[in-house]
Amino acid sequence: MAKGKIGLPANAYTPLKKGEKYVPVIPASESIAEITKRSVITGILMAILFSFAAAYLGMKVGQVFEAAIPIAILAVGMSVVFKKRKNTILENVIIQSIGAASGVIVAGGIFVIPALYILDLNPSLLHTFIVTALGGSLGVLFLIPLRKFFCVEEHGNLPFPEATATTEILVTGEAGGEHAKVLVTSMLVGGIYDFIAEVIHLWDKHLSSAKLLFGLGERLADKAKMVLKVDALAALLGLGYIIGIKYSAIIVGGSILSYLVLVPAFFFIGQHIPEIIYPGTELISNMDEVMLFDTYVRPIGIGAIACAGIIGILKNGRVIISSFSVGFREIFKGKTDAPTAEAERTQKDLPMKTIVLGSVLISALIFIFFLTLSSIKISIVSLIIILVLCFLFTMVAARAIAIVGINPVSGMTLVTLIISSVILVNVGLSGTQGMIVALLVGTVVCTSLSMSGAFITDLKIGYWLGSTPLNQQKYKFLGVLVSAFSVSLAILLINEAFGFVLPSGVTNPEVPAPQGNLMAAIISSLMSNEPVPWMLYGLGVIIAIMLEMVGVAPLAFALGMYLPIQLNVPLLIGGFMAWLVSRSSKDEEIGKQRRERGTLIASGFIAGGALMGVLGAVLNLDQIGTPVRFISVGVDYVMQAGRWMRGDEAGWFIEFGQWISLIAFIGLCTYLYLDAKKAASDKNK
Repeated sequence: MAKGKIGLPANAYTPLKKGEKYVPVIPASESIAEITKRSVITGILMAILFSFAAAYLGMKVGQVFEAAIPIAILAVGMSVVFKKRKNTILENVIIQSIGAASGVIVAGGIFVIPALYILDLNPSLLHTFIVTALGGSLGVLFLIPLRKFFCVEEHGNLPFPEATATTEILVTGEAGGEHAKVLVTSMLVGGIYDFIAEVIHLWDKHLSSAKLLFGLGERLADKAKMVLKVDALAALLGLGYIIGIKYSAIIVGGSILSYLVLVPAFFFIGQHIPEIIYPGTELISNMDEVMLFDTYVRPIGIGAIACAGIIGILKNGRVIISSFSVGFREIFKGKTDAPTAEAERTQKDLPMKTIVLGSVLISALIFIFFLTLSSIKISIVSLIIILVLCFLFTMVAARAIAIVGINPVSGMTLVTLIISSVILVNVGLSGTQGMIVALLVGTVVCTSLSMSGAFITDLKIGYWLGSTPLNQQKYKFLGVLVSAFSVSLAILLINEAFGFVLPSGVTNPEVPAPQGNLMAAIISSLMSNEPVPWMLYGLGVIIAIMLEMVGVAPLAFALGMYLPIQLNVPLLIGGFMAWLVSRSSKDEEIGKQRRERGTLIASGFIAGGALMGVLGAVLNLDQIGTPVRFISVGVDYVMQAGRWMRGDEAGWFIEFGQWISLIAFIGLCTYLYLDAKKAASDKNK
């Protein structure tokens, strides 16, 4: 590799002319370190670290932060730490590729696995590990034959937005060390802040208009059930910054409709009705805003989310159809192509024979797994559903990522559950066993398409930089296995520590797991004879259609309708901070640099806050004696029914906890703004 600063070739992002060839940063003729103990071990550690962080945050706010970019930054930054020998750029590619499996498996797992806990189906750690590992492995195998088409033949035609950002970070290694310092510092700040708020309870993270608006807020809460809430946490602030003001405003718009319009409306009308209104179990006049939202408004959000996902698939109809044709052509053409020993290093893939045998092996393992849960007939049906949908949706996911950087997981998982449930019911499976099988089928498919969509990004990064695809493909399986176990363990720990459902039967606002609750609601309706609140679902469908008609992103708005408002308002604050930072200078270049530095800080807030959230979950485990009780300052813990439970709040915490939190949160926002503005000095050096 040439010494000094390296850069991408001029034709990296443009279509190739006839006879023109793309030569990567590390040409095929050169061979530098890729697979080393350092790159593999670091990749594994990244996979574990970001699996826990992404799982916690994903179940808390329904958003999975992309791990590839912060891992790339850390990989480059850590290479500076090793003075004897810096990581090669291709070692960093392997670190990023193994570690990025974390967010991918999380994105697949949190859609369905929490539903198993929500429905009290008692999934085991082994079961959830097996289905996520099998799904992830299937996604890798089905995607490999498409590498040449997406990465080589379509060079310059597909934008690959996420791969572009990650590649630029890896290439600009000189700046990576400084970027890593910013990221690590903000991880510490965000992590310590959220740990103090959520574990030590030095202040009350829950801000409420009922408290902060004095008498007016109390009257609105009591008479109209109208309450504005904010969870003042660093992780949520950072997430809002990255989402940006446009989409965070749309999300909060959904929350405003739910909490400040629909909840008061249901109460205004229902308080005068002396009967219990389905699906409620008590009089509306006796409900508070949380019960009203959970009983009557959340189902409207469910309908809106489901409809928005289907709209997303319909809008991408041309992409889906073209993906199907591409998949069949490339897969079957690949089977006839014999690998040659003369293939360039940068064009070596796993042999097609290995891919076919691997697919057969995974299929056999899937069949055996479902055979342990049901009959041979059901196992065969489940396997057919998985293979067909995984094959078809793999193409869709890869193309969607290559074009817009967004994987339509929600819509395709919803379709998977509906299709599998209808088929399984028709072959004689229903009730509890039917729900278990359908959800596990959905987990395999969801994880597979999530992995295939993300893996094409890794392969494109490798193509630009000159990695050996064969190395990326082999070690991606390692990332899948590590991440599958880490994600399954993280979800289990979070359920044990908090519970996705409170003893009262309502969704736990601490970890609402929106996608999991959505899947649980849908699958329980499809697999049982219980009455379904179709009218409320239908209202959500109408809202989503209206939003699409007026050009508002229906999925973002629907997610806001479904999630507790206290989780969404901080997103808008973070988005507003991003808007302020980007406009803090009249010089567009300086404003861009400041916004990018702010993105690093926000990523640190997310990672640090999420990791401390996982640590808090561990400290809340009753199995180890709930050690959080020894360090909690503002909240007491008491023994109830043989378990340590959260008890009374200290008097000073009740009186001043929210005011202290408000001041601390303003300070955190100020830190984000001022630190982001330091990027202005970069241009003047």
